[in-house]
This record gives sequence, C-alpha cells and structure tokens, in this order.
Amino acid sequence: MLYAPSPALDPATVESLLGAAVAAPSIHNTQPWRFHVDPRDRLVEVHSVPERTLPLTDPTHRAQHLSVGAAVFNLRLAAVHHGLRPEVALLPDPGEPGLLATVRLTGPSVGDDRLPDHGLYAAIARRRTSRLPFTGRPVPDPVVAEMVTAAHAAGARLYLPDFAGTRRLLRLTAAAEARNHAHPDRTAETRTWLRTPGSNIPYGIPVTALGPPDAAARIPMRDFTGRLPGPRLPALGFERHVQTALLWTSHDRREDWLRAGQALQYVLLTATAHGLRTSLLHQAMEWPDLRRAVALPRGGRCHPHILIRFGYGRDGARTPRDDPRG
Repeated sequence: MLYAPSPALDPATVESLLGAAVAAPSIHNTQPWRFHVDPRDRLVEVHSVPERTLPLTDPTHRAQHLSVGAAVFNLRLAAVHHGLRPEVALLPDPGEPGLLATVRLTGPSVGDDRLPDHGLYAAIARRRTSRLPFTGRPVPDPVVAEMVTAAHAAGARLYLPDFAGTRRLLRLTAAAEARNHAHPDRTAETRTWLRTPGSNIPYGIPVTALGPPDAAARIPMRDFTGRLPGPRLPALGFERHVQTALLWTSHDRREDWLRAGQALQYVLLTATAHGLRTSLLHQAMEWPDLRRAVALPRGGRCHPHILIRFGYGRDGARTPRDDPRG
C-alpha cells in the first residue's frame, strides 16, 4: 500500500515553532542558535552561532549547549502543541560540529510520544528570569517533586540541598562572583552583552532587566556592570531562606550538555506553570576548580551545570529576541 507524503509545514506553523524555540533562556541572552527549516521535509536544523560565544566565561561552550538544549525543548513542546511528533537527533553529523540537533516533525503525535503538558506550553511565553528578591514563602513539596521528575525525564538530575548544602553552594557561587569581578577581561566580556535603553540590538541583557544586590550578601546575584561609573541599583533585602536546586548529569559530554539544557527548560517551565519565579546562578560553573567543588560526592559521576534559585515573587523584565533564522 502506498502512503501519501506528509504535507509541508505551513509558514504559520513554522513561525509558531521558532517563536517558541527562541523564547528559551540563554547565558547573557546570547541566543547562540540558528534554525534552518526545510518545510517540505518537515525538518528543523539547530546550529550554534560562533560569534555568540563567551571565550572567557564559557571556553568549552558548555553553557552554549545548555542554551541550545533549552531551545530544542521549547521546539519539541511547541511541536506537540501543534499535533506533531518531534523526532530529535543530537549531534547528528560528526563532520559538522556546529549542527547541534535536528528535529524532524512527523505526525500526528500520539500516546507515549507526547510530552506531558500541564500548562508547560503556555508557560513558554510567561517564563522570565527574575533577578529580584523573592518572598521566602516555601514552595510546596509536590511542586518541587514535579521539578525533580521533569529533570529526570529529560535525562538529568535535580538535587535539592538542605540548609547547610544551600549555604555551601551559595558560598562557592559568591567565590566565583568575586573572581569574576576581580578579572578585568571577564567583566569586560560580560559588559559587552549589556544593552542600554533605546538599543535596537535584539540580543543581550537590557539594563532594565538587571536586579539589585542582596543587602545581606546572602545571595550572590551576578553583577553585570562591574566597576562602570554611574548610578547603581540600591541593595534590597532578599529572601532569608533561599530555595535552590542543582542541575547535574552523570556524564559531561556535549550530548549531556544538550540534554541538561532540555532538562533545565523542563524544570523552569514546570516552575513557571505553578506560579514560581526563577533565576540562574552559573558563576561557579565558570571556574573548573569551583565547578568540581560544587559537584556532589558521587564518585566522580556528578557533573553540575547550573544552580537554580526558585520561589514566589515579582516577575522579571522581558529580554529581546533575535530573528531565529538569522
């Protein structure tokens, strides 16, 4: 029996898929991805962008892979929303290292092919990084359990530290932040991704999206401005009992970084769907010795990727998005 080929993807569906993909978080909002779409073959190629790298902050491009992985997860979720089945291949061509993933959109999606939604697709548009204080209201255990399950389903793990463990992780993050602040070249690299009011550059972090420092110095929020002259946001009181989660994988290969990025976005969208706010503390991962110190004592099988701060509070500011196809 002959089967008719699947129809080509229509332009509206393509725009919807790519719009969801680029809403993913990326380090310094670098948006280090480009999408090549073949509507007839129903194939989306996800490429890295060499000029959107951070040579000092991210010399191995691990954080870039996390960012792209998060975009791939959004693309998968949007595909299912449109009734399509996303077949993902990570690092499909060894001869083309910049091709990080392909997503073939077959269909329709049925049964076990579907990602459980639970409001995740709607959360894509609402998720923002919040660098503001949270209220300190405890997040219910069932919500935290959903976040843990989300990370596991995407091929990563989520560790919820106790009070002492949280203090240890924040101390290591603070040590990394101090190193970054004392390193002129690193602070200069970070500042190149700041965007002033009126800028029409569709990537980077607007100064309106920055947050204040913690008046009690408990939470080491990243200082994007360094020693630049000019007015600075006044310090505010942040939550006293900080809730954090450490995302990690048991291997540390490029494909693990891409899976960790998908897991990260799954966790962030799960949190957003439950009304939580999140911010990402990556500083300790930028120094090899501090990243090793962050790792859990699991016989060398724990490779940390990012520390997630979560809780209830005000929403973060929007950040711009570039044309996903360049």
